Amino acid sequence: MTIKPLGDRVVIKIVEAEEKTSSGIFLTAASQEKPQWAEVIAVGPGGLVDGKEVQMTVKVGDRVITSKYSGTEVKCDGVEYNIVRQGDILAIVED
Repeated sequence: MTIKPLGDRVVIKIVEAEEKTSSGIFLTAASQEKPQWAEVIAVGPGGLVDGKEVQMTVKVGDRVITSKYSGTEVKCDGVEYNIVRQGDILAIVED
């Protein structure tokens, strides 16, 4: 099954949260922060959204940072994805 986003929506896959701190301390699931890093899986066409022209600036494969509690969680073929508006993406991470 394929998820094809509409308008200014973007399908992202959340990168798993760190289970260990930089000093080597293991974190319980309750103490881990909700991850904000994600990989872009699919991008909508943009266009006219809410009366404004939207041009998509992210592309498939980009690593991004999103707002902490943004988007809608969906499960497809056993994999969890989030569907967010492009405006909920705060930055593109470049190497």
